[in-house]
Amino acid sequence: MADDNIFSGLKVVDLASFVAGPGAAVILSDFGADVIKVEPPSGDMWRIVYKVPPQPRANDNYLWHLDNRNKRGLTLDLKSAKAGEVLERLVKWADVLIVNTPHPARKKLKLEYQDVAQWNPRLIYADLSGFGDNGPDADLPGFDITAYWARSGLLSMTRDAGAPPTWPIAASGDHATAVGLFSAIVMALYRRERTGKGSYVTTSLLAEGVWAAGVHIAGALASAAFYPLHDRQNPSNAILNPYKASDGSWFMLVVTPDKFHALATAIDRPDLITDPRFTDTAKQATNAAQLRAILDDVFAKQPMQHWSEVFDQAHITYGAILAPTEVVKDPQLRANNIVVPLEGAGGKLTSTISSPMQIHGVAKVPARRGPGLGEHNEEILKQLGFGASDIDGLQTSGAVPKAKERAA
Repeated sequence: MADDNIFSGLKVVDLASFVAGPGAAVILSDFGADVIKVEPPSGDMWRIVYKVPPQPRANDNYLWHLDNRNKRGLTLDLKSAKAGEVLERLVKWADVLIVNTPHPARKKLKLEYQDVAQWNPRLIYADLSGFGDNGPDADLPGFDITAYWARSGLLSMTRDAGAPPTWPIAASGDHATAVGLFSAIVMALYRRERTGKGSYVTTSLLAEGVWAAGVHIAGALASAAFYPLHDRQNPSNAILNPYKASDGSWFMLVVTPDKFHALATAIDRPDLITDPRFTDTAKQATNAAQLRAILDDVFAKQPMQHWSEVFDQAHITYGAILAPTEVVKDPQLRANNIVVPLEGAGGKLTSTISSPMQIHGVAKVPARRGPGLGEHNEEILKQLGFGASDIDGLQTSGAVPKAKERAA
């Protein structure tokens, strides 16, 4: 039940745009928080990104409902002279305020921490930026592809030798960052429980990207010598490599040194165990291209189903490389509530993706569609204590425009 949930009664104002900030708010909403999504009168740009190549094409706005489900919608023109009173009441109402407006614009809008914390000393102010709050690039705008992927070093490493950098999956860094921002918010809430004080928490796409690339970045800090970019034909390690089955299916093989004997036995090539080229890890590395050629030949003789059974029986770690259209058919997703029903979105959109953590014994709030632009304007203004004449004035001034008919 929602009223039994971990964040029931928690009040969140989501002033962020695009993905990472709203994604953190979605996780809070999954566990019962009351989240108000605040947008400019023109709407969050994320409302239309599903129409922008190379996003998968669909008639239904799957992106909007993914990152804004279970929220109420309010439009607010922060540049309007009358917006200040609405913002003040929102901050006084809120436990958590999530902001990702670049700092130069944030200062003009009086949205900095010192501007709003005076209204609510218990406020958790969650700040997300592209490159961090300090340094020469603190004020630069950043998307996950530029700050999380490119600047962090990830994009330079996630390609094969001889290939140029490629385009990563949009918002993949944003969703990882959303979990980081959510974690910071929860730490601040825990601190508030102990001290009664609010907090100013922050993370950045760059920090999250460097953390994701941490194994290699830490290596660089230690002046490590790096292997060349991965080359499937000439890998540094042939038993950490993708392979192709006879039916055209690809899979990633991940065999630790202690499992080489089990692999050779499972694929009916026990001769590899005593082959002088492969008797230890160093020799396997020196002769990796030869071992790769042998494994290519073996795996090309049977379909993926066969190899799945062989690997499972021998406890060999592997991963079938699936396309999105195959991923959504994976029974693990529904068995573990990774994909869940979505209520009210309409069209063909009947499911969405839940946030990636569970608490045993606590059911998440059932997912319902994201709000239409300004859908809950009057309801929220009344809740904040504005009377009918006040609401008329806010609408007339354009500070809180009248909501149009619902459209994602």
